[in-house]
Amino acid sequence: MKYQELWMEENTRIQERYDLAMERISEIIREEGRIAEPFRSYFVRMARFMEMIEELARMQLREELDGLSLEELAGWNHTLYKDILPENYGESYANPDYAVRVLGEGLGPLLSSFYVQLRGCIIFAYECRLEDITILCETLIEIYNMFEEEVPERKSVASVLYWFNSDYTDVTLPYRIREQLDPALSFARDIIMESDLSDLRYLYRFGEYISETEQKTAAFLNSLPEETIEKMASVYTEGYRKGFEVMGRDLSKKKTVGIRYELGFERLIRAAILQFRKMGLESIVYRAAVWSVTQTPNRKVGYHGASPNRQYDYDHRYDQALYLDKAFKERKLAVLRTAYEACKKEAAVYAGPAVVETFGETQFEPVNKKTAWALTRQQEKLLTTYANESMPIVNQYIPGDETSFTIIAFPVPQIGPDFEEVFAETIRINTLDYELYQGIQQKIIQVLEQAEYVQVTGGMGNDTSLKVALHPIQDVEKETNFENCVADVNIPLGEVFTSPRLAGTEGLLHVNKVYLGNIQFKNLRLHFKDGMVVQYSCDNFADPEEGKKLIRQEILKNHDTLPMGEFAIGTNTAAYAMAERFQIGEKLPILIAEKMGPHFAVGDTCYSWSEDSPMYNPDGREMIAKENELSALRKEDVSRAYFGCHLDITVPYSELGDICAVLPDKTKRFVIQGGRFVAEGTEKLNEALEA
Repeated sequence: MKYQELWMEENTRIQERYDLAMERISEIIREEGRIAEPFRSYFVRMARFMEMIEELARMQLREELDGLSLEELAGWNHTLYKDILPENYGESYANPDYAVRVLGEGLGPLLSSFYVQLRGCIIFAYECRLEDITILCETLIEIYNMFEEEVPERKSVASVLYWFNSDYTDVTLPYRIREQLDPALSFARDIIMESDLSDLRYLYRFGEYISETEQKTAAFLNSLPEETIEKMASVYTEGYRKGFEVMGRDLSKKKTVGIRYELGFERLIRAAILQFRKMGLESIVYRAAVWSVTQTPNRKVGYHGASPNRQYDYDHRYDQALYLDKAFKERKLAVLRTAYEACKKEAAVYAGPAVVETFGETQFEPVNKKTAWALTRQQEKLLTTYANESMPIVNQYIPGDETSFTIIAFPVPQIGPDFEEVFAETIRINTLDYELYQGIQQKIIQVLEQAEYVQVTGGMGNDTSLKVALHPIQDVEKETNFENCVADVNIPLGEVFTSPRLAGTEGLLHVNKVYLGNIQFKNLRLHFKDGMVVQYSCDNFADPEEGKKLIRQEILKNHDTLPMGEFAIGTNTAAYAMAERFQIGEKLPILIAEKMGPHFAVGDTCYSWSEDSPMYNPDGREMIAKENELSALRKEDVSRAYFGCHLDITVPYSELGDICAVLPDKTKRFVIQGGRFVAEGTEKLNEALEA
């Protein structure tokens, strides 16, 4: 296998350390009386897990896994992940509640967090990365030795884990940068391009948890005719190409594209890889981050399987609280710069990401655990500072005004018995008439750009009442303050959007139910004053404070407040009709939901870090509303300009009252009235709503 050859030299170099570590770990199981309970049970379980990893790595290196049957591979997969499955999680050391109950409040969270990182060895074994396994094994042994005479103090174990994460940042972070830029790291691409995709054994070669969802998705895609697969892939890859065209960027200078997706869609991805090659782009198919220091809380960036347990992911989303301080932040920035310098040739020809999202997964209601790691206010500020200070480094090597992206979404079987119909309908809404919508949306822009501000009100039990202030236009013949967005980077088509002025933007944004990320928010309310969130609530928990905590974590991304970074009007009434027909509105991803009514993003604008790059609508007029009063501060103090997040919240047509452009002389012109489009030339959008 190609990826084994890639690691052969490094594995040879690390082999002696690896063997010694594995030998010492096997002794832990047999050593009686050296460590007292309850800690002995913890280390024995860790040692047995690592013995399983050693066997797995040996089989992978010898290519023995390729000869196993589907049932045998599924058995291995279950064994590797069973400890964190919901039915077993109650007595897993990965569960912070259990770890604290058994190991104590001081050491429990530390040892639980380390076990979660140790579980990354599953991936390292499949990818034949013995160095990653070795450094984890050596750290396990170091911690074990600390318990031999007496139970160590919490600060001693915390110190070991802090320096482990800090010292090895120069191993973990450079690899993360490289795997996103270097097409030579072809582990996943080789599987996709060389496997018989009709033989579902290939799914188990990735090392990710494989659920019934991945199996059913892959089987369904195998049932589709080739022309359908090619059509799906073409919308995805052509959207990517159009993104460069629309933004006036030169795709011919680029050589690679980064693919992110969820397992099960390999037949689509294979077709896309071949289509990208015809454009002169080699695909880099990289995995979601495994190491804690390279992960993004609440978000998987890269290919991945279904989560074996979303509560497990939720419990450990802030494990970096264990080691995040100013010194670590500074070290990570220094390593980041060195890593990009080492990959500067690859970075220069990287064109940007192409993303396939999924929707329809079973809804998840998280439990907030006091035993789980949480960021302090100081650590939250450090994360924001790191994001703001790292972006100029990234932009130096991958200039934002030279790249683009595309994103598209498809349903998975969990959406219900109408899966195949929903899938077919999703393909239809992903391929709607580009020019038709472009023309209709231009009619909407012609109304909105006359306004001083826009009023948005709810209806049908929705209490939304917002005033959105707009940027003034100096020359309407040459300038516009709304982008006409059709099917290029953001699929499906259907929105016009702007970056509002913060001063004068105020009121209540209310949605009865909205699915943001993996969490459904109930009766969500955000109050704005001068464009900033000043108050918020939801009904997810009996205790209102728990609801506020959830909003702060998942929507405000641990900031005290965020600005309204975007105001948009979605025009894809066909997507809304699909949602109503199949009653799946709550399961649709933001990507589609944002096209189904007006939406408001909290966080940065859509143009963050590229405000100074010219952007033109199809009619040739320049988009001038690309920043607000905060992002304008980038010229003085970049740490005050950006927040490192952008989350869209949609008021669906069913909850919508009016959208009204208020002109400087207070004349009102309606775009939507009573939940229906009324602006001249937009009436066709109501056909799907009436149907």
